[in-house]
Amino acid sequence: MFEYAPAPESRSVVEIASSYGLFIDGSFDGGKDGDVFKTVNPATEEVLAEVASAGPEDVDRAVAAARRAFGTWSALPGAERAKYLFRIARIIQERSRELAVLESLDNGKPIRESRDVDLPLVAAHFFYYAGWADKLGHAGFGPDPRPLGVAAQVIPWNFPLLMLAWKVAPALATGNTVVLKPAETTPLSALFFADVCRQAELPAGVVNIVTGAGDTGAYLVAHPDVDKVAFTGSTEVGREIARSVSGTGKRLTLELGGKAANIVFDDAPIDQAVEGIVNGIFFNQGHVCCAGSRLLVQESLFEPLMDSLKRRMATLRVGDPLDKNTDVGAINSAAQLTRIRELSEIGSVEGAERWSPECQLPDRGFWFAPTIFTGVTQAHRIAREEIFGPVLSVLTFRTPDEAVAKANNTPYGLSAGIWSEKGSRILAVADQLRAGVVWANTFNKFDPASPFGGYKESGYGREGGRHGLEAYLA
Repeated sequence: MFEYAPAPESRSVVEIASSYGLFIDGSFDGGKDGDVFKTVNPATEEVLAEVASAGPEDVDRAVAAARRAFGTWSALPGAERAKYLFRIARIIQERSRELAVLESLDNGKPIRESRDVDLPLVAAHFFYYAGWADKLGHAGFGPDPRPLGVAAQVIPWNFPLLMLAWKVAPALATGNTVVLKPAETTPLSALFFADVCRQAELPAGVVNIVTGAGDTGAYLVAHPDVDKVAFTGSTEVGREIARSVSGTGKRLTLELGGKAANIVFDDAPIDQAVEGIVNGIFFNQGHVCCAGSRLLVQESLFEPLMDSLKRRMATLRVGDPLDKNTDVGAINSAAQLTRIRELSEIGSVEGAERWSPECQLPDRGFWFAPTIFTGVTQAHRIAREEIFGPVLSVLTFRTPDEAVAKANNTPYGLSAGIWSEKGSRILAVADQLRAGVVWANTFNKFDPASPFGGYKESGYGREGGRHGLEAYLA
Protein backbone atom coordinates (compact mmCIF):
# COMPACT_ATOMS: atom_id res chain seq x y z
CA MET A 1 0.00 0.00 0.00
CA PHE A 2 1.31 3.43 -0.93
CA GLU A 3 2.06 5.93 1.81
CA TYR A 4 0.44 9.27 1.08
CA ALA A 5 1.84 12.53 2.36
CA PRO A 6 -0.85 14.81 3.81
CA ALA A 7 -2.44 17.02 1.14
CA PRO A 8 -4.80 19.27 3.07
CA GLU A 9 -7.04 21.81 1.38
CA SER A 10 -6.80 25.17 3.12
CA ARG A 11 -9.85 26.03 5.20
CA SER A 12 -8.86 29.70 4.90
CA VAL A 13 -10.42 29.83 1.40
CA VAL A 14 -13.85 30.20 3.00
CA GLU A 15 -14.80 32.73 5.65
CA ILE A 16 -17.19 31.38 8.29
CA ALA A 17 -18.94 34.00 10.42
CA SER A 18 -19.31 33.40 14.15
CA SER A 19 -23.09 33.67 13.86
CA TYR A 20 -25.77 33.54 11.16
CA GLY A 21 -29.34 34.78 11.01
CA LEU A 22 -32.30 33.80 8.87
CA PHE A 23 -32.49 34.82 5.22
CA ILE A 24 -35.92 36.35 4.70
CA ASP A 25 -37.06 38.75 1.97
CA GLY A 26 -33.55 39.28 0.62
CA SER A 27 -31.73 40.02 3.87
CA PHE A 28 -30.40 38.33 6.99
CA ASP A 29 -31.90 38.92 10.42
CA GLY A 30 -31.57 37.31 13.82
CA GLY A 31 -35.08 35.91 14.03
CA LYS A 32 -37.93 37.00 16.27
CA ASP A 33 -37.69 34.04 18.66
CA GLY A 34 -34.07 34.69 19.53
CA ASP A 35 -33.19 30.99 19.89
CA VAL A 36 -29.87 29.77 18.45
CA PHE A 37 -28.10 26.45 17.93
CA LYS A 38 -24.52 25.50 17.14
CA THR A 39 -23.25 23.69 14.08
CA VAL A 40 -20.09 21.63 14.56
CA ASN A 41 -17.36 20.11 12.43
CA PRO A 42 -18.00 16.33 12.76
CA ALA A 43 -14.33 15.55 12.15
CA THR A 44 -13.12 17.58 15.16
CA GLU A 45 -16.28 18.46 17.15
CA GLU A 46 -15.25 22.12 17.01
CA VAL A 47 -18.10 24.65 16.87
CA LEU A 48 -18.12 26.30 13.45
CA ALA A 49 -20.87 28.88 14.00
CA GLU A 50 -23.96 29.82 15.95
CA VAL A 51 -27.13 29.81 13.85
CA ALA A 52 -30.56 31.37 14.44
CA SER A 53 -33.43 28.96 15.02
CA ALA A 54 -36.65 30.00 13.29
CA GLY A 55 -39.88 29.91 15.26
CA PRO A 56 -43.50 30.16 14.05
CA GLU A 57 -43.35 33.94 13.64
CA ASP A 58 -40.18 33.68 11.57
CA VAL A 59 -41.70 31.01 9.34
CA ASP A 60 -44.78 33.26 8.91
CA ARG A 61 -42.52 36.11 7.76
CA ALA A 62 -40.64 33.88 5.33
CA VAL A 63 -43.82 32.47 3.78
CA ALA A 64 -45.32 35.97 3.54
CA ALA A 65 -42.17 37.21 1.77
CA ALA A 66 -42.34 34.31 -0.68
CA ARG A 67 -46.05 35.01 -1.30
CA ARG A 68 -45.38 38.71 -2.03
CA ALA A 69 -42.56 37.83 -4.41
CA PHE A 70 -44.58 35.16 -6.22
CA GLY A 71 -46.71 37.60 -8.22
CA THR A 72 -43.83 39.37 -9.92
CA TRP A 73 -41.54 36.32 -10.19
CA SER A 74 -44.18 34.09 -11.80
CA ALA A 75 -45.14 36.90 -14.18
CA LEU A 76 -41.60 37.19 -15.57
CA PRO A 77 -41.08 35.61 -18.98
CA GLY A 78 -39.31 32.27 -18.69
CA ALA A 79 -36.27 33.65 -20.50
CA GLU A 80 -35.92 36.32 -17.79
CA ARG A 81 -36.12 33.76 -14.97
CA ALA A 82 -33.54 31.70 -16.85
CA LYS A 83 -31.07 34.60 -16.71
CA TYR A 84 -31.13 34.50 -12.91
CA LEU A 85 -30.67 30.72 -12.85
CA PHE A 86 -27.77 30.91 -15.28
CA ARG A 87 -26.21 33.64 -13.14
CA ILE A 88 -26.59 31.52 -9.97
CA ALA A 89 -24.99 28.55 -11.75
CA ARG A 90 -22.00 30.63 -12.86
CA ILE A 91 -21.49 32.12 -9.40
CA ILE A 92 -21.58 28.62 -7.89
CA GLN A 93 -18.88 27.58 -10.35
CA GLU A 94 -16.80 30.66 -9.54
CA ARG A 95 -17.12 30.08 -5.79
CA SER A 96 -17.02 26.29 -5.90
CA ARG A 97 -13.76 26.01 -3.97
CA GLU A 98 -15.22 28.00 -1.07
CA LEU A 99 -18.40 25.98 -1.12
CA ALA A 100 -16.58 22.63 -1.29
CA VAL A 101 -14.48 23.44 1.76
CA LEU A 102 -17.52 24.73 3.65
CA GLU A 103 -19.49 21.57 2.81
CA SER A 104 -16.67 19.29 3.98
CA LEU A 105 -16.22 21.25 7.21
CA ASP A 106 -19.92 21.24 8.10
CA ASN A 107 -20.83 17.79 6.78
CA GLY A 108 -17.68 15.67 7.24
CA LYS A 109 -17.51 14.38 3.65
CA PRO A 110 -14.11 14.17 1.90
CA ILE A 111 -13.11 17.30 0.01
CA ARG A 112 -12.54 15.11 -3.07
CA GLU A 113 -16.25 14.31 -3.13
CA SER A 114 -17.57 17.79 -2.37
CA ARG A 115 -15.16 19.30 -4.92
CA ASP A 116 -15.47 16.71 -7.72
CA VAL A 117 -19.04 15.41 -7.29
CA ASP A 118 -21.30 17.70 -5.27
CA LEU A 119 -20.33 21.13 -6.60
CA PRO A 120 -20.22 20.25 -10.33
CA LEU A 121 -23.67 18.64 -9.97
CA VAL A 122 -25.04 21.65 -8.08
CA ALA A 123 -24.03 24.01 -10.89
CA ALA A 124 -25.23 21.52 -13.53
CA HIS A 125 -28.74 21.42 -12.02
CA PHE A 126 -29.07 25.20 -12.16
CA PHE A 127 -27.77 25.27 -15.73
CA TYR A 128 -30.13 22.45 -16.74
CA TYR A 129 -33.28 23.99 -15.28
CA ALA A 130 -32.33 27.43 -16.57
CA GLY A 131 -32.60 25.85 -20.00
CA TRP A 132 -36.14 24.65 -19.25
CA ALA A 133 -37.47 27.98 -17.94
CA ASP A 134 -38.61 29.30 -21.36
CA LYS A 135 -39.68 25.89 -22.74
CA LEU A 136 -42.29 24.80 -20.18
CA GLY A 137 -45.03 24.69 -22.82
CA HIS A 138 -43.03 21.96 -24.58
CA ALA A 139 -42.41 19.82 -21.48
CA GLY A 140 -45.52 17.68 -21.97
CA PHE A 141 -47.62 19.20 -19.17
CA GLY A 142 -50.00 21.21 -21.35
CA PRO A 143 -49.47 24.23 -23.60
CA ASP A 144 -49.43 26.78 -20.75
CA PRO A 145 -48.49 25.15 -17.42
CA ARG A 146 -48.65 27.46 -14.39
CA PRO A 147 -46.57 27.54 -11.20
CA LEU A 148 -48.14 26.38 -7.95
CA GLY A 149 -47.11 29.27 -5.68
CA VAL A 150 -45.00 29.02 -2.52
CA ALA A 151 -42.89 25.87 -2.18
CA ALA A 152 -41.81 24.66 1.26
CA GLN A 153 -38.65 22.60 0.88
CA VAL A 154 -37.00 20.58 3.66
CA ILE A 155 -33.62 19.02 2.86
CA PRO A 156 -31.33 16.49 4.60
CA TRP A 157 -27.77 16.66 5.89
CA ASN A 158 -26.10 14.11 3.61
CA PHE A 159 -25.87 16.29 0.47
CA PRO A 160 -26.84 19.73 1.80
CA LEU A 161 -26.06 21.89 -1.23
CA LEU A 162 -26.93 19.28 -3.86
CA MET A 163 -30.35 18.60 -2.31
CA LEU A 164 -30.91 22.37 -2.27
CA ALA A 165 -30.13 22.52 -5.99
CA TRP A 166 -32.41 19.56 -6.77
CA LYS A 167 -35.31 21.45 -5.21
CA VAL A 168 -34.65 25.15 -5.71
CA ALA A 169 -33.64 25.03 -9.40
CA PRO A 170 -36.87 23.46 -10.80
CA ALA A 171 -39.02 25.51 -8.42
CA LEU A 172 -37.55 28.81 -9.65
CA ALA A 173 -37.48 27.75 -13.30
CA THR A 174 -41.23 27.07 -13.19
CA GLY A 175 -42.03 30.40 -11.53
CA ASN A 176 -42.54 29.33 -7.91
CA THR A 177 -40.99 30.99 -4.87
CA VAL A 178 -39.26 29.08 -2.10
CA VAL A 179 -38.92 28.79 1.66
CA LEU A 180 -36.19 26.26 2.34
CA LYS A 181 -35.17 24.65 5.64
CA PRO A 182 -31.75 22.97 5.66
CA ALA A 183 -30.88 20.22 8.13
CA GLU A 184 -29.97 21.30 11.64
CA THR A 185 -26.47 19.77 11.47
CA THR A 186 -25.57 21.27 8.05
CA PRO A 187 -27.02 24.78 7.65
CA LEU A 188 -23.93 26.62 6.44
CA SER A 189 -23.92 25.91 2.69
CA ALA A 190 -27.60 26.91 2.44
CA LEU A 191 -26.80 30.19 4.18
CA PHE A 192 -23.85 30.65 1.81
CA PHE A 193 -26.29 30.02 -1.06
CA ALA A 194 -28.38 32.92 0.26
CA ASP A 195 -25.35 35.13 -0.37
CA VAL A 196 -25.08 33.65 -3.88
CA CYS A 197 -28.71 34.71 -4.46
CA ARG A 198 -27.90 38.26 -3.37
CA GLN A 199 -24.82 38.30 -5.60
CA ALA A 200 -27.00 37.15 -8.50
CA GLU A 201 -29.43 39.99 -7.63
CA LEU A 202 -32.31 37.54 -7.34
CA PRO A 203 -35.42 39.56 -6.39
CA ALA A 204 -36.08 39.69 -2.65
CA GLY A 205 -38.39 36.98 -1.34
CA VAL A 206 -37.95 34.54 -4.23
CA VAL A 207 -35.68 32.37 -2.05
CA ASN A 208 -35.95 32.42 1.75
CA ILE A 209 -33.94 30.22 4.11
CA VAL A 210 -35.08 29.40 7.64
CA THR A 211 -32.75 27.36 9.84
CA GLY A 212 -33.66 25.24 12.83
CA ALA A 213 -34.52 21.75 14.01
CA GLY A 214 -37.50 19.51 13.27
CA ASP A 215 -39.97 21.93 14.86
CA THR A 216 -39.06 24.61 12.32
CA GLY A 217 -39.64 22.16 9.47
CA ALA A 218 -42.98 21.12 10.97
CA TYR A 219 -44.14 24.77 11.19
CA LEU A 220 -43.13 25.30 7.57
CA VAL A 221 -44.78 22.16 6.20
CA ALA A 222 -48.02 22.86 8.07
CA HIS A 223 -48.19 26.55 7.10
CA PRO A 224 -51.59 27.30 5.54
CA ASP A 225 -50.15 29.59 2.85
CA VAL A 226 -47.78 26.98 1.41
CA ASP A 227 -48.89 25.39 -1.88
CA LYS A 228 -46.25 22.71 -2.34
CA VAL A 229 -44.11 20.61 0.02
CA ALA A 230 -40.93 18.82 -1.05
CA PHE A 231 -39.06 16.70 1.47
CA THR A 232 -35.97 14.53 1.35
CA GLY A 233 -35.12 12.59 4.49
CA SER A 234 -36.16 9.66 6.62
CA THR A 235 -39.21 7.51 5.94
CA GLU A 236 -40.49 8.16 9.48
CA VAL A 237 -40.54 11.94 9.03
CA GLY A 238 -41.94 11.50 5.51
CA ARG A 239 -44.93 9.64 6.96
CA GLU A 240 -45.56 12.47 9.45
CA ILE A 241 -45.42 15.04 6.65
CA ALA A 242 -47.81 13.01 4.48
CA ARG A 243 -50.28 12.89 7.38
CA SER A 244 -49.95 16.62 8.09
CA VAL A 245 -50.66 17.71 4.49
CA SER A 246 -53.41 15.15 3.88
CA GLY A 247 -56.63 16.89 2.93
CA THR A 248 -55.04 20.34 2.66
CA GLY A 249 -54.73 20.43 -1.14
CA LYS A 250 -50.96 20.92 -0.93
CA ARG A 251 -48.90 19.12 -3.56
CA LEU A 252 -46.34 16.77 -2.03
CA THR A 253 -43.20 14.97 -3.17
CA LEU A 254 -41.22 12.70 -0.85
CA GLU A 255 -37.76 11.24 -1.45
CA LEU A 256 -37.13 8.94 1.50
CA GLY A 257 -34.95 6.03 2.59
CA GLY A 258 -33.58 3.05 0.73
CA LYS A 259 -31.96 -0.36 1.12
CA ALA A 260 -30.61 -0.86 -2.37
CA ALA A 261 -29.55 -4.23 -3.73
CA ASN A 262 -26.30 -4.32 -5.69
CA ILE A 263 -26.50 -7.58 -7.69
CA VAL A 264 -23.28 -9.17 -8.98
CA PHE A 265 -23.63 -12.08 -11.43
CA ASP A 266 -20.92 -14.68 -11.98
CA ASP A 267 -19.91 -13.23 -15.36
CA ALA A 268 -19.29 -9.72 -13.97
CA PRO A 269 -15.78 -8.25 -14.30
CA ILE A 270 -14.58 -8.55 -10.69
CA ASP A 271 -12.31 -5.50 -10.49
CA GLN A 272 -14.91 -3.24 -12.04
CA ALA A 273 -17.63 -4.64 -9.79
CA VAL A 274 -15.49 -4.14 -6.67
CA GLU A 275 -15.00 -0.48 -7.54
CA GLY A 276 -18.76 -0.14 -7.98
CA ILE A 277 -19.43 -1.89 -4.67
CA VAL A 278 -17.00 0.40 -2.83
CA ASN A 279 -18.48 3.48 -4.49
CA GLY A 280 -21.98 2.19 -3.80
CA ILE A 281 -21.62 1.90 -0.03
CA PHE A 282 -18.56 3.88 1.13
CA PHE A 283 -19.14 7.04 -0.95
CA ASN A 284 -20.09 9.85 1.43
CA GLN A 285 -19.59 7.44 4.39
CA GLY A 286 -22.67 5.53 3.27
CA HIS A 287 -24.80 8.59 4.02
CA VAL A 288 -26.67 8.05 0.75
CA CYS A 289 -30.36 7.15 0.48
CA CYS A 290 -29.66 5.11 -2.65
CA ALA A 291 -26.49 3.44 -1.27
CA GLY A 292 -25.88 -0.14 -2.37
CA SER A 293 -26.09 -1.40 1.21
CA ARG A 294 -27.17 -4.97 0.29
CA LEU A 295 -24.66 -6.82 -1.86
CA LEU A 296 -26.17 -9.85 -3.62
CA VAL A 297 -23.42 -12.10 -5.02
CA GLN A 298 -23.91 -15.21 -7.18
CA GLU A 299 -22.61 -18.15 -5.11
CA SER A 300 -19.87 -19.26 -7.52
CA LEU A 301 -18.32 -15.76 -7.42
CA PHE A 302 -18.59 -15.22 -3.68
CA GLU A 303 -15.07 -16.16 -2.53
CA PRO A 304 -13.01 -14.42 -5.26
CA LEU A 305 -15.20 -11.31 -5.01
CA MET A 306 -14.86 -11.14 -1.21
CA ASP A 307 -11.09 -11.56 -1.44
CA SER A 308 -10.86 -8.74 -3.96
CA LEU A 309 -13.27 -6.52 -2.01
CA LYS A 310 -11.29 -6.92 1.23
CA ARG A 311 -8.03 -6.09 -0.55
CA ARG A 312 -9.63 -2.95 -1.97
CA MET A 313 -11.13 -1.93 1.38
CA ALA A 314 -7.69 -2.21 2.98
CA THR A 315 -6.53 0.65 0.72
CA LEU A 316 -9.31 3.06 1.74
CA ARG A 317 -7.99 6.05 3.64
CA VAL A 318 -10.16 7.21 6.54
CA GLY A 319 -9.46 10.58 8.13
CA ASP A 320 -9.36 14.35 7.72
CA PRO A 321 -12.12 15.35 5.27
CA LEU A 322 -10.02 18.29 4.06
CA ASP A 323 -7.13 16.01 3.03
CA LYS A 324 -7.36 15.43 -0.73
CA ASN A 325 -6.20 11.81 -0.22
CA THR A 326 -9.09 10.91 2.09
CA ASP A 327 -11.61 8.35 0.83
CA VAL A 328 -13.91 8.08 3.86
CA GLY A 329 -14.60 11.10 6.04
CA ALA A 330 -16.40 11.64 9.34
CA ILE A 331 -19.88 10.46 10.29
CA ASN A 332 -22.14 13.52 10.23
CA SER A 333 -23.23 13.56 13.89
CA ALA A 334 -22.95 11.79 17.24
CA ALA A 335 -26.58 10.66 16.90
CA GLN A 336 -25.95 9.06 13.50
CA LEU A 337 -22.77 7.37 14.77
CA THR A 338 -24.76 5.89 17.66
CA ARG A 339 -27.31 4.41 15.26
CA ILE A 340 -24.61 2.91 13.02
CA ARG A 341 -22.90 1.34 16.04
CA GLU A 342 -26.16 -0.04 17.45
CA LEU A 343 -27.24 -1.71 14.21
CA SER A 344 -23.74 -3.09 13.63
CA GLU A 345 -23.73 -4.62 17.10
CA ILE A 346 -27.13 -6.16 16.39
CA GLY A 347 -25.67 -7.66 13.19
CA SER A 348 -22.97 -9.38 15.21
CA VAL A 349 -25.42 -10.55 17.89
CA GLU A 350 -27.71 -12.03 15.23
CA GLY A 351 -24.84 -14.13 13.91
CA ALA A 352 -23.47 -12.29 10.87
CA GLU A 353 -19.68 -12.24 10.49
CA ARG A 354 -18.20 -8.76 10.76
CA TRP A 355 -15.01 -7.57 9.08
CA SER A 356 -13.23 -4.22 8.81
CA PRO A 357 -9.75 -3.44 7.50
CA GLU A 358 -7.10 -2.32 9.97
CA CYS A 359 -7.92 1.31 10.42
CA GLN A 360 -6.62 3.90 12.88
CA LEU A 361 -9.45 6.32 13.59
CA PRO A 362 -8.83 9.88 14.84
CA ASP A 363 -9.23 10.51 18.58
CA ARG A 364 -11.74 13.34 18.18
CA GLY A 365 -14.79 13.53 16.01
CA PHE A 366 -17.33 10.97 14.82
CA TRP A 367 -15.75 8.02 12.99
CA PHE A 368 -16.67 4.52 11.87
CA ALA A 369 -14.44 2.14 9.95
CA PRO A 370 -15.72 0.71 6.64
CA THR A 371 -17.41 -2.59 7.56
CA ILE A 372 -18.82 -5.64 5.78
CA PHE A 373 -21.03 -8.39 7.16
CA THR A 374 -21.10 -11.84 5.55
CA GLY A 375 -23.35 -14.75 6.44
CA VAL A 376 -26.30 -12.34 6.30
CA THR A 377 -29.84 -13.60 5.76
CA GLN A 378 -32.96 -11.70 4.77
CA ALA A 379 -34.14 -11.97 8.39
CA HIS A 380 -31.19 -9.97 9.78
CA ARG A 381 -32.01 -6.41 10.76
CA ILE A 382 -28.88 -5.19 8.99
CA ALA A 383 -30.41 -6.55 5.76
CA ARG A 384 -33.80 -4.90 6.36
CA GLU A 385 -33.17 -1.56 8.06
CA GLU A 386 -31.45 1.48 6.61
CA ILE A 387 -28.18 1.93 8.52
CA PHE A 388 -27.12 5.08 6.61
CA GLY A 389 -23.44 4.47 7.24
CA PRO A 390 -20.41 2.64 5.78
CA VAL A 391 -21.80 -0.84 6.50
CA LEU A 392 -22.35 -3.46 3.78
CA SER A 393 -24.48 -6.59 4.20
CA VAL A 394 -23.52 -9.45 1.85
CA LEU A 395 -26.04 -12.11 0.77
CA THR A 396 -25.73 -14.80 -1.91
CA PHE A 397 -28.02 -16.19 -4.62
CA ARG A 398 -27.95 -19.00 -7.16
CA THR A 399 -30.34 -17.97 -9.96
CA PRO A 400 -31.51 -14.67 -11.47
CA ASP A 401 -35.02 -15.32 -10.13
CA GLU A 402 -33.63 -15.71 -6.61
CA ALA A 403 -31.63 -12.49 -7.01
CA VAL A 404 -34.76 -10.58 -8.06
CA ALA A 405 -36.81 -12.05 -5.21
CA LYS A 406 -34.19 -11.10 -2.63
CA ALA A 407 -33.63 -7.65 -4.13
CA ASN A 408 -37.36 -6.87 -4.02
CA ASN A 409 -37.79 -8.26 -0.50
CA THR A 410 -37.67 -4.83 1.15
CA PRO A 411 -40.19 -2.13 2.05
CA TYR A 412 -38.00 0.32 0.10
CA GLY A 413 -37.73 0.82 -3.64
CA LEU A 414 -35.30 3.62 -4.44
CA SER A 415 -32.40 2.13 -6.37
CA ALA A 416 -30.51 -1.00 -7.42
CA GLY A 417 -27.40 -2.06 -9.31
CA ILE A 418 -26.71 -4.95 -11.71
CA TRP A 419 -23.27 -6.26 -12.71
CA SER A 420 -23.01 -8.59 -15.70
CA GLU A 421 -21.37 -8.78 -19.12
CA LYS A 422 -24.68 -9.85 -20.70
CA GLY A 423 -26.81 -6.92 -21.76
CA SER A 424 -29.86 -9.14 -22.17
CA ARG A 425 -29.53 -10.34 -18.57
CA ILE A 426 -29.17 -6.77 -17.29
CA LEU A 427 -32.30 -5.65 -19.12
CA ALA A 428 -34.33 -8.69 -18.07
CA VAL A 429 -33.42 -8.33 -14.40
CA ALA A 430 -33.78 -4.53 -14.35
CA ASP A 431 -37.29 -4.87 -15.71
CA GLN A 432 -38.27 -6.99 -12.69
CA LEU A 433 -36.68 -4.81 -9.99
CA ARG A 434 -39.06 -2.57 -8.06
CA ALA A 435 -36.69 0.38 -7.88
CA GLY A 436 -36.86 3.92 -9.20
CA VAL A 437 -33.24 3.93 -10.44
CA VAL A 438 -31.33 0.90 -11.71
CA TRP A 439 -27.64 1.25 -12.56
CA ALA A 440 -25.97 -1.20 -14.94
CA ASN A 441 -22.24 -1.90 -14.37
CA THR A 442 -21.91 1.30 -12.38
CA PHE A 443 -23.38 2.85 -9.25
CA ASN A 444 -24.17 6.28 -7.78
CA LYS A 445 -24.05 8.09 -11.12
CA PHE A 446 -26.27 11.17 -11.32
CA ASP A 447 -27.25 13.55 -14.10
CA PRO A 448 -29.58 16.55 -13.89
CA ALA A 449 -31.38 15.36 -17.04
CA SER A 450 -32.25 12.01 -15.47
CA PRO A 451 -35.21 11.65 -13.06
CA PHE A 452 -34.62 10.26 -9.56
CA GLY A 453 -37.13 8.88 -7.06
CA GLY A 454 -38.57 5.72 -5.59
CA TYR A 455 -41.51 3.45 -4.86
CA LYS A 456 -43.12 2.10 -1.69
CA GLU A 457 -41.48 3.47 1.49
CA SER A 458 -38.86 5.30 -0.58
CA GLY A 459 -41.45 7.96 -1.39
CA TYR A 460 -43.14 9.25 -4.52
CA GLY A 461 -42.57 11.92 -7.12
CA ARG A 462 -39.45 12.47 -9.21
CA GLU A 463 -36.65 15.02 -9.03
CA GLY A 464 -34.36 15.81 -11.92
CA GLY A 465 -35.02 15.75 -15.64
CA ARG A 466 -38.22 16.85 -17.34
CA HIS A 467 -40.11 14.84 -14.72
CA GLY A 468 -38.76 17.15 -12.01
CA LEU A 469 -40.72 20.06 -13.47
CA GLU A 470 -44.08 18.36 -12.98
CA ALA A 471 -43.97 18.63 -9.18
CA TYR A 472 -43.90 22.42 -9.44
CA LEU A 473 -46.52 22.96 -12.15
CA ALA A 474 -50.32 23.16 -11.84
